[in-house]
Amino acid sequence: MAENTSEVLVGGVVLAAAIGFAIYGAQVAGVGSGGSSDYSLTASFRSLEGVNVGTDVRLAGVKIGTVTDVALNAETYRADTTVSLRSTTQVPDDSSIIISSEGLLGGNFVEIVPGGSPFYFGPGDEILDTQGAVSLISLLLKFVSGGDSE
Repeated sequence: MAENTSEVLVGGVVLAAAIGFAIYGAQVAGVGSGGSSDYSLTASFRSLEGVNVGTDVRLAGVKIGTVTDVALNAETYRADTTVSLRSTTQVPDDSSIIISSEGLLGGNFVEIVPGGSPFYFGPGDEILDTQGAVSLISLLLKFVSGGDSE
């Protein structure tokens, strides 16, 4: 009988820990935060290399949103991108949006570089100042070919 009680107690503790981890994971991932607390902005990039739906959007290194849609514009041949930002984050309307790398071997993320305007982007606005991804291979090729043409 004592063994049965201890097994039930240990099982309850394990179950409570699993539920705690699930709740923590959902909060970190932003699951269940509701769509009403976010707003969307659009931007058009020349190159969106390494960025997909779900990629982090950061401001000063802090995650403030995610990429929610990526589509090729058939007229301009640019990558039209939609990002969803937390409503608690106000972005000045003269800000720029760039594709940054986490390091030499790291992945890419979308970074917002804030401007100094006293006015802010509203839901559905477009960020016009964009900078696409820089290809490491093309930079290396320019460096190598630049050294051969003496």
